[in-house]
Amino acid sequence: MPSMTRRQWLGLTALAGGATALALKPAETGAPHGAFFARLSQALRQAGLNQPTLVIDRERLHANARQVRANLDQGLALRLVNKSLPSLPLLDEVAGLTGTRRQMVFNLPYLRWLAEQRPDSDVLLGKPFPVAAAAQLLTEPPRSGFDMSRQVQWLVDSPSRLAQYRDLARGQRVALRINLEIDVGLHRGGVPDEATLQQVIALLREEPLLRWSGLMGYDAHTQKIPDLAGSRARAHEHVLSTYRERLTALQGSGLSPVDGALTLNTGGSPTYRLHRAGGPANEVAVGSALVKPIDFDTPLLADLQPAAWIATPVLKVQGFRAPDGVQALGRLAQGWDPNQRTAHFIHGGHWLALPESPEGLQASGLIGPSSNQQLFLGSGRQGLQPDDLVFFRPTQSEAVLQQFGDIAVVEGDRVVAMWPTFPARG
Repeated sequence: MPSMTRRQWLGLTALAGGATALALKPAETGAPHGAFFARLSQALRQAGLNQPTLVIDRERLHANARQVRANLDQGLALRLVNKSLPSLPLLDEVAGLTGTRRQMVFNLPYLRWLAEQRPDSDVLLGKPFPVAAAAQLLTEPPRSGFDMSRQVQWLVDSPSRLAQYRDLARGQRVALRINLEIDVGLHRGGVPDEATLQQVIALLREEPLLRWSGLMGYDAHTQKIPDLAGSRARAHEHVLSTYRERLTALQGSGLSPVDGALTLNTGGSPTYRLHRAGGPANEVAVGSALVKPIDFDTPLLADLQPAAWIATPVLKVQGFRAPDGVQALGRLAQGWDPNQRTAHFIHGGHWLALPESPEGLQASGLIGPSSNQQLFLGSGRQGLQPDDLVFFRPTQSEAVLQQFGDIAVVEGDRVVAMWPTFPARG
């Protein structure tokens, strides 16, 4: 077989390189709204909603609530995380479908609002409050009949914080229900070890106004760490064993639970399905999973559907022209990628969300994000015109659901309600 010359080798190398480049060249993508988003778009336009709007599909919300309830073992109670569903009508809707009045609350304004508006609520704090915040609420109790000493469990994570609550109880001459946060592996907070737990037990035993009501151990890390050689399963087993150890120590300490019952909370949207009625906990917390933003696209939540989007109008549609200074780069990008040929400037932007429909839209790498008129590029196959709606799917529900005023609730092909949200809070 004759040997190849250097020129022939270079020619073959060039051909191979060209073939590789063609294989890597992006294909033209994109399509108009499918039937589902066309229906949402029509409903919003008929309702005259032409500003950035948070939208919930009521049928999907109901389906998610029923599925979460069906997934729970009989004997496990459900507590709704109200920072992730920050609207009283939204919480009412889900509470009715799941049969719970238990809520987890994370800040003073939400607790006060809930106590005034829903005085039958059973409240567990989701993080320890500064004692000054607790004092403020006890000094100015709600006038709704909500009983602060019976319906709120104050979360305590350390002996020093428990001593502050002891002084508050004595000063106000009021009994406080104390739920102990325990560290089950996340290491963000909570009673970290047996020695610290014994200090907490001693403080509880010597103050009758502090009444032990249960435990809370948050375990979201078990599904967020890399799953290397079974690390997630081991982390979950550590959660269960640590929870059992802390509970056994408390039950053997002589402390009597309030009303003879304990609130033993764990889980969260990413992990609620891992818990069973035979485990150490007797309730799980769920919030974001009910509307399923992007961060909750996990195998354990595969039976739930996205139910919330941001809808916003298109302001301008034109051929993409890169800004002065990077025009050459813009021409190269357009020549390489046909999906960068058409520019769509939307009303608002820079949200914790990604474009969902119509498909094939992407943020520009040459123009940064904008909260005023963000640019999204596409092939033009989307068929968008000014005033058409683009839908974004949030990456999370907390905070995002509160950025757009009242939530538009769509059922079928109509907006059937506008649900007010809680004011944005941390």
